Amino acid sequence: MKDFKNKVMFITGAAHGFGQVIAEEGAKRGMKLALVDMDEDALKDTYQAAIDAGTEAMMIGADVTKEADVDAAVDKAMAKFGQIDLLINNAGIALPGRMWELPTRDWEWIMHVNLMSQVYAMQRVIPIMMKQKTHGDILNVASIAGLVDTPGMPSYHASKFASVGMTEATAYDLQRAKADISMHVMCPGFVQTDLYHTENHRPAQYTDKSDPYYQSEAYLKGQQFAKYVITNGKPIDSIADTVFKALEDNRFYILTHPEFNPLIADRVHRIVNDGAPDVSVMNGIM
Repeated sequence: MKDFKNKVMFITGAAHGFGQVIAEEGAKRGMKLALVDMDEDALKDTYQAAIDAGTEAMMIGADVTKEADVDAAVDKAMAKFGQIDLLINNAGIALPGRMWELPTRDWEWIMHVNLMSQVYAMQRVIPIMMKQKTHGDILNVASIAGLVDTPGMPSYHASKFASVGMTEATAYDLQRAKADISMHVMCPGFVQTDLYHTENHRPAQYTDKSDPYYQSEAYLKGQQFAKYVITNGKPIDSIADTVFKALEDNRFYILTHPEFNPLIADRVHRIVNDGAPDVSVMNGIM
């Protein structure tokens, strides 16, 4: 996408972090915005920034773990704007916890947010983009955790590896269908976002306060770890420029932390050379 003015962006997780800064940059470039988030109070700030930038915007409250909510959000965006040119599946959560400690409900929650919400949106928006017969772009926000593994967060890696693989496979299908839709997957490292406040956004259907796990030392250490790596991450300031430059250049993989490239190369090397995961690689990193 070279020209953003008057194009319509549909973006999930628009109230905080990546979603907020990407939406605000889109507004500065003259895009019309369908802003989707379950945190409707915080979403007002993103909406106001868009209005102050002189563009059209709408707020849509939705829990993206629910397919019906995503369907309704798409319907509302189409009713107002009549088109969707850029879909950004940004909503995401992080849940630290080892395989034998993390409750099943947390696995379900993270897969529904980080993967299935992207599925729901693409299932609705891709046919819309095909019918428009104009160029469309879809950007799925994954993570460096979708390209390399680290200890202590298998559910997060599972969701992000799935997002990367799904995006790659969808790109193949769109090419075979000769659809004028470009796919992109963003795989950032640690950035100063709202991600360590995941627990503030836990829906009721994934909550069980009686489970002793949520008072355990393992849970508390996981929360402390998440806060540490996020608050000590890269400043968020450059992310929006990185995203829009990648869209302009039609880049598929959008990476933000070149210091992790050796880990990506190491993983590929181990795969093709009959290697195996070696936790010593993480020494000094995680």
